[in-house]
Amino acid sequence: MLRVDIRDLQRGPVRTVGRLEPDDPAFHGLGLDLDGAVQVEGQLQATSNGEYLWRGHIQGALRGQCRRCLTDVLHQVDVDVDAAIFSTDLEAVDDPDFYPLPERASAVDVADVVREELALAAQFQLLLCREDCAGLCPKCGADLNAGPCHHHTPAEPV
Repeated sequence: MLRVDIRDLQRGPVRTVGRLEPDDPAFHGLGLDLDGAVQVEGQLQATSNGEYLWRGHIQGALRGQCRRCLTDVLHQVDVDVDAAIFSTDLEAVDDPDFYPLPERASAVDVADVVREELALAAQFQLLLCREDCAGLCPKCGADLNAGPCHHHTPAEPV
């Protein structure tokens, strides 16, 4: 349940547990190649009139290509969200952790937080198949992880 009825928050914090499938509308337009569902756990609580705080954890996997040798890579995403603030206060819009809510909102949906956190994780993860990836030969395209390129000699130092 990633969408919480605001009335449920009057009784105290609400645990949010759920999953978003790769084809979920929350991910449309991001260009992410998700490998399976994204798992979400957290807790939503009211902090003041019209303001709600969500803390949680997001896990999933992204497929991509190694930036050096172009082999397929599976990258695990494991993100803690320390504070996402949902608020009807439009003056808080400059806060990067702020998620606007309509003045008469009836529910809080944390899918927007999951979308943003996954997009940030994908942007800042420079995918490598391994830390010491040798990449491809710039002349013939041979995979240098398989061994030295026998078609070309390395350039002489200047």
